[in-house]
Amino acid sequence: MAKAKGKVTFNEDVCKGCGLCVSVCPMNIITLDKNKLNAKGYHPATVVDMDKCIGCANCATMCPDVVITVERIDN
Repeated sequence: MAKAKGKVTFNEDVCKGCGLCVSVCPMNIITLDKNKLNAKGYHPATVVDMDKCIGCANCATMCPDVVITVERIDN
């Protein structure tokens, strides 16, 4: 059975860089982008290795500002 995959997108301009999504990712692939500032002046969250995403949606569930969308891709 193939491993489930996910695709995560962030509404970066709304992200306040709280880091809650980083703390709940079981694959440790979400980080705050220290090289970018969004429209509000925060470092937005981003995924560093999308191929490792399992589509669990922990990040989206934890996000207080609903800036994360997770799509499950079944192989």
